[in-house]
Amino acid sequence: MPPVAVLTLNPSLDVSYEVSRLVPDEKSRATHTRYDPGGNGVNVGRTLKILEVPAKSFTLVAGEIGLFLEHALEREVDASHCIHIPGETRVNCTLIQVDPRLQYEVTASGPEVPAAALERIRTEFVEAAGDGFGVLTGSLPPGVPPETYATWVEQLRARGARAVVDAQPAYLGRALAAEPFLIKPNRHELEMLCGTSLTTPDAVLRTARHVQQRGVTWVCVSLGAEGAILVGPRAAFLATAPRITVRSTVGAGDAMLAGLVAGFVTSGDPVTALRTGVACGSGSATHPGTMLCTRADVERLQALVEVRGIAD
Repeated sequence: MPPVAVLTLNPSLDVSYEVSRLVPDEKSRATHTRYDPGGNGVNVGRTLKILEVPAKSFTLVAGEIGLFLEHALEREVDASHCIHIPGETRVNCTLIQVDPRLQYEVTASGPEVPAAALERIRTEFVEAAGDGFGVLTGSLPPGVPPETYATWVEQLRARGARAVVDAQPAYLGRALAAEPFLIKPNRHELEMLCGTSLTTPDAVLRTARHVQQRGVTWVCVSLGAEGAILVGPRAAFLATAPRITVRSTVGAGDAMLAGLVAGFVTSGDPVTALRTGVACGSGSATHPGTMLCTRADVERLQALVEVRGIAD
């Protein structure tokens, strides 16, 4: 397999609570509680390990929470490379109310990143990606310039690597000019990126094609329960999502991205990549809190994901 490197500049300790009902000014006892290493790139690395696709994960950690996260990553990803910085790694919290079903997410900004640490992780990450895949995903913490992803995509491409970007529209928009291999916005992020409302699959397809023609090789737009659209140089595909009971959507998009990367790494086939991505995202959504999909989930759901070519 080609080398795969995954970057997480703003990791977190993800704490999730599932409660029967939230009542103002009263204690709510959790029926399920999880503590997981978090951050978009961390979730991608965790899922790639589940899929048995070797990857090196590069993460900035800080303080006592960072030490806890570092130990957890030793179990959760294949090859963890942590760089310590001052401050304290952030803690993110997800509250899931069962009846009526509601999900609340609280995220912190994270510690400020010194320039020397940013340069070190950039060097190690780009070198590890080699001529394979470099995955840049998630928010940028304080101290990191907004054009960072765009600059690093250029550096990856200069070494022959395929850059994969999944980030907030402000960062993703800058990265488009560097022509990454794959991006994966959801519908809302694509709307923000292009400044237009996308109420139908046809509108999503047309807009994704417009973005792809700006130099991106593959654009995958996740549509939640409606599945996903993948647009490439000479073809476009629609995947229908299997029917599932959703328990938590935390990490589902990251798992989907990992499935896409795994498909391109192992087969190079866009249909396989899209089917695997949707199966990973759907599988993760069936679990509580910040738990991701299992290998059994993916194998079961792949058979239920229908992928067909669509004209645009």
